[in-house]
Amino acid sequence: MSDSVSIDPVVRAEIDSRLAKVASEEGVRYLMAVESGSRAWGFPSPDSDYDVRFLYVRPRRDYLALGKMRDVIERPIVDEIDLSGWDVRKALGLMLKHNAVVSEWIESPIRYLADDPIISEIAALANRHFNPRGYARHYASLGKGTVARWFEDGEEIPVKRYFYALRPAFSIRALRANPDQRPPMEMQALMEACDLPPSLVKQVQELIALKATTKEKGNAARRPELEQLVHTELARADDVPERLDPDSFKQEAEDLFLKLVDP
Repeated sequence: MSDSVSIDPVVRAEIDSRLAKVASEEGVRYLMAVESGSRAWGFPSPDSDYDVRFLYVRPRRDYLALGKMRDVIERPIVDEIDLSGWDVRKALGLMLKHNAVVSEWIESPIRYLADDPIISEIAALANRHFNPRGYARHYASLGKGTVARWFEDGEEIPVKRYFYALRPAFSIRALRANPDQRPPMEMQALMEACDLPPSLVKQVQELIALKATTKEKGNAARRPELEQLVHTELARADDVPERLDPDSFKQEAEDLFLKLVDP
């Protein structure tokens, strides 16, 4: 996938350097490294972090060790660069539980490294065994968690928190409209997929423009129509059809993992 969103060359060079340092320190091989969060979703603020997310694989001997190894790598946020990633075994395990995060990373429009060929196979696995209701419940949980924090700082809602509830709500709406397709990651494509009324599209576009010039904690004027849509859609996750897992799903995920660590 091409890099369709511009990243400052100086920042990209720093990210490349940090990724190389992590790989050297941890002894891992990257399968992909992408941007997640608001920059990839299409509604960044001027001070948005660079949410660098990656999947990695360790040498085979690490998976055979007696001690339990950590399956997450994280680094402190420095200069707005937030660097963290998952072991591929963790990622595949979460896919089996219909966690949508790996699917979104795969769809990110911003790539920091060339994908390993195995990523296309993981994407195909996700498509074959995509459970729309499982994804809808994932998004409902995310959205409800954000809505619960809307008024932590008073009666106004930070524009960032609006978006962190809107995107899960739109994803559920898109799944209700087309349960055979995983929701798009990027906001404009997501709005098209969930067939919003023009008046709501206009309000979201206004919020995107506001967020582009407002710091992360900046507030937005209340949008009752959007808020009602959020509450309605987050309550409708179970209206999305369920696709039961075939017996082969777990075995196919296992085969991909063994292909990486025991070629």
